[in-house]
Amino acid sequence: MPATDIDAERRYDDERFATSGVFRSDRMKVVCGYFEPGQFIPVHAPDSDVAITVRTGSGTVREGGTDHRVEPGDVVVVEAGTERGVRADDGERLEALLVTAPPPTDAEHGPVREGIRRGEFDPRGGEA
Repeated sequence: MPATDIDAERRYDDERFATSGVFRSDRMKVVCGYFEPGQFIPVHAPDSDVAITVRTGSGTVREGGTDHRVEPGDVVVVEAGTERGVRADDGERLEALLVTAPPPTDAEHGPVREGIRRGEFDPRGGEA
């Protein structure tokens, strides 16, 4: 059984959000996500469910057309095929545990890579 401590996994990247993989199988992927102020996972809509649990900090989780304000202890679940993204507030770091089932494909993460490259939370032409 994989076990870890979110504090022990912590690492930040000045350029983009950072993740530390905890577990991966054909059915599920678990990562710790670490966001510097203002960093984000761009909006994308993979064919997988995701549960996001905020450990520290505050920010926004996009679920379809709704932006949810999140703080420590909040959990947001987004169903497969629904657009989602995560963004830390400008004033503080955000740490979260993300559980995705099944793991998204590399092709489904194309909008994530494009959004990071362009510096846009919503790479479909939405807000930066």
